[in-house]
Amino acid sequence: MRRLALLLILLLPGAALAQSTPQAVPVGVVTAARQAVTQATTFVGRVEAIQKVDLRARVTGFLQSVDFEEGGLVKEGDKLFTIESDPFIAAQLQARGALLQAQAQLANASIQLARAQELLRTNAGSVATRDDRQAAQQTAQGAMISADADLRTATINLGYTTISAPISGRIGRTSVTKGNVVNPQSGVLATIVSVDPIYVTFPVSERDLLELHQKGAREVANTAVVRLQFANGTDYDQLGRLDFLDVTVNRGTDTILARARLPNPIGDLVDGQFVRARIEGATPEQSLVVPQAALLTDQQGTYVFVVEGGHAVVRRVETGADVGRNVVVEKGLQDGEQVVVEGLMALRPGAPVVASPVKGL
Repeated sequence: MRRLALLLILLLPGAALAQSTPQAVPVGVVTAARQAVTQATTFVGRVEAIQKVDLRARVTGFLQSVDFEEGGLVKEGDKLFTIESDPFIAAQLQARGALLQAQAQLANASIQLARAQELLRTNAGSVATRDDRQAAQQTAQGAMISADADLRTATINLGYTTISAPISGRIGRTSVTKGNVVNPQSGVLATIVSVDPIYVTFPVSERDLLELHQKGAREVANTAVVRLQFANGTDYDQLGRLDFLDVTVNRGTDTILARARLPNPIGDLVDGQFVRARIEGATPEQSLVVPQAALLTDQQGTYVFVVEGGHAVVRRVETGADVGRNVVVEKGLQDGEQVVVEGLMALRPGAPVVASPVKGL
């Protein structure tokens, strides 16, 4: 019994020491390092057609035909609607006849004026007669001008019986069908929007605009590249360029309107569609990056664990743009620090760790 008690006395201090020394946590680490990163800023934008035309009737008549497929592509000059033209052909003929009559009256009045002037020259006529003939000639000339204007108007109205596409693009559905009476008060018959190229507009805050300038995009029209992402997260396969910054700031939102121009060869972008627009600077910069898996968040913000002297140490960081599975760290880390990316769930500040490098991140 004495030997057992002595053995327990000798073992207890060691047992207590083992309980007071925490176990080292195995963690995987990567080395924070700089790499070439294209700086970018993302905005929510809306797709806008460069050209958009609402088609309306400019004369009154029965709609004789609808000559397009709703939702299809049309080319400039394609016939889209035909309004019954017979009444307008008749009006044009009537106006042409009136013009011929006016031309004949003017010719006769000119002859009468010339005769009166000759008689007056030979003292065989009176000044009053010459003045009457001159007034009649001017009246006939005015009547001919009016008749010519009426003929032009009738010809224009006849042309309005055919509604053609003023631009190339995609046409929407029609609001009227064959046989209905249309007139200038009928509203929009159909709408055409241009397809390729196309605009994307988005509001940019003053702060973001300054950051773009600082990142080398001061000459935005020539340097910045615009990439789009759809609502489902997929990327658009065409690149665009900024081509316009508004000249005033919206006082209600403190933003300035920016616009990008992009190719749209197969019509993936649709007028009115929401997209995410990512503006990238033209020149890559050397930035400190770490895997996104290393980031943790609490009420104070974002932080990572680094390994110092065999222990886990908290580093508060400020992050920038995402770079694939990595993220730019703008403040809080130094080159060469060992950042924990695996074993974070069991980690506590100050805990001893056994670090192993992680490959493939």
